[in-house]
Amino acid sequence: MTGWRRPDPARRRPERSDADSAQAPADETAEAAGAAGAAEEAPARRSRPELSLKGRALRLLSMREHSRLELERKLSSHETREGELAEALDALTARGFISDERVADSLLHRRSAKLGASRVKAELQAKGLDDAVVREAVESLRATELERAREVWRRKFGQPPADAAERARQMRFLAARGFSGETIRKAIEGADED
Repeated sequence: MTGWRRPDPARRRPERSDADSAQAPADETAEAAGAAGAAEEAPARRSRPELSLKGRALRLLSMREHSRLELERKLSSHETREGELAEALDALTARGFISDERVADSLLHRRSAKLGASRVKAELQAKGLDDAVVREAVESLRATELERAREVWRRKFGQPPADAAERARQMRFLAARGFSGETIRKAIEGADED
């Protein structure tokens, strides 16, 4: 994830050594005097309470759909007692906040235009989704596989390969995107005919 992140208190700057503190006592007194004046003007800053596991999970779910396995991976370091994370995720699942079907639909919506069925299947399995949900999602992609491969090829290359080396390069590109060999062959042969 890119963008701004709240600073982690565990990653604070190291404390000054004795040599550092001996060099700047005058600077510290000036800073302290300035800080005292600023403290009188501005109200005391309140610290935010630590989010519960359920709150952290809801914050992640508000950004995008997450599978249970993804949430377990991201939140396991915040678990304070055994079974606490499982209880929180069970409660969120029971209330409908965590859904394998929505995760699959979201991934299909975001990635299917650029990727073949086998790559989408691998991404769905990496999210720890149920096999039946993965199978259903992949089957829905199979019908449009050739059209999607041709569109991906057209956006990247736009013209038929000039020689065997170029043809191999175009085929590798589509294979890396998860399209099947037969689909790749048909997409490139169709491009030759156009």
